[in-house]
Amino acid sequence: MNKDTQTIYQYFDDLKSVIDAFPVPDLEAFLATLREARETKHTIFICGNGGSWATASHMVGDFSKNTRIPGRNPMIVIGLGDNIPSLTAYANDEGYDRVFAEPAVSLMKPGDILIAISASGNSPNVLEAVKAAKSAGATTLGLAGFDGGHLKSVVDQALIIPTDCIEIVEDFHMIVDHILVTCLRM
Repeated sequence: MNKDTQTIYQYFDDLKSVIDAFPVPDLEAFLATLREARETKHTIFICGNGGSWATASHMVGDFSKNTRIPGRNPMIVIGLGDNIPSLTAYANDEGYDRVFAEPAVSLMKPGDILIAISASGNSPNVLEAVKAAKSAGATTLGLAGFDGGHLKSVVDQALIIPTDCIEIVEDFHMIVDHILVTCLRM
């Protein structure tokens, strides 16, 4: 077996290990919070950086479109990094640590939800968004990996992917999105 083949099989084995250790009760808690937000017509805000932003943006699309059920409230979802002119203005004028917090201050109200995504759990701008959301009376959900970083201790609910491999953390954040969407469509 060549090196590439070994790497491929090892990656699949690592994925299986995370599935076996996956914190299903934490995912169920996220689901309950999101269902309540839909029923009460509260807004769900999502943020993250890099690959976590790609996941956040994907979640916005999935939650907005793929959870629509005739006769039920639609999910109202906003990506805190979607407005590039605002993001760059806040980065320039307030500092990059405030790019998600400043729009959160303007837009969030009590009962809203923030899904904060940071593979390490230590992204300063994501942690600032959590502070802003809490100040607004929002419920905060954190998606991370590794040991959860600081995010784990500052959010209301944390879902930590049990691995130190960044690629697998990001894979599972997308899996979490797709599981949530599948359940919210039922």
